[in-house]
Amino acid sequence: MKEFFGIGGYQRTPEGAFSWQHLLFVTSLMILMVVLAVFLGKRNKNELAQKKNRVLIWSAILIDGFELMKIIISCVDDPSAWTMMLPLFLCSIQLIAIPLAAFSGGRVREAALDFVSVFGLLGAVLGTFGATQNYNAYPVLSFTNMVSGITHSISGFAALYIMISGMASMKRTNMWITFAILLIFCVAAYVANILVDYNYMFLMSGDGTPYDILFNLVGGHEVLYPLSVVALFLVYICLFYGIWHLVEKKEPQSAAV
Repeated sequence: MKEFFGIGGYQRTPEGAFSWQHLLFVTSLMILMVVLAVFLGKRNKNELAQKKNRVLIWSAILIDGFELMKIIISCVDDPSAWTMMLPLFLCSIQLIAIPLAAFSGGRVREAALDFVSVFGLLGAVLGTFGATQNYNAYPVLSFTNMVSGITHSISGFAALYIMISGMASMKRTNMWITFAILLIFCVAAYVANILVDYNYMFLMSGDGTPYDILFNLVGGHEVLYPLSVVALFLVYICLFYGIWHLVEKKEPQSAAV
């Protein structure tokens, strides 16, 4: 158990990113995520909003519960570990967005549901298949990677469930709120990076992730790189909304045929 939780440091050699162990583990999580989201989403599609919301309530409790457990255990081993566990990664925003979607109301709830829909699935893929820095640093079957895999899968599950069950509104008038949420977190992440010397939102470097492609493209420029990362996020939001409404327009025609 000491070795599983990495108390005192992991003694096992990490299997490495894209090893068969890494791919098998995260693929299993993704399959489970999709199956549960499709099953529960279709089952609750025509149910009352209150029943639909129960699934999100459990998602919020589980994702925050696992993350809190990780922080507590990590800080027991290393009291300074909290500086690397602030909710300032793109995927970490779901720790706040999913509870807001589950427990708030009105415009805030609408915006939170849309935010989870836009970034939940992307975060799930990037945080499992794309988390090369984790799988190069820790064994696959370790507490660190297992909790990371579970929380990212919950994020993707919530996004798929919201879309399949019909809870997402994706109103264009709410797009600016999605922009605002993201920009606020990006600014907070950049400030935190300077204060605690870390790499939240991967705004300082690619750190062995797919962001390295962008980092190398701009030659690691201290200003261009973080601005490019933020711009990429904003372009992704626009593309997601655009594709969503394009598909939405075609659905009635398909039904008529």
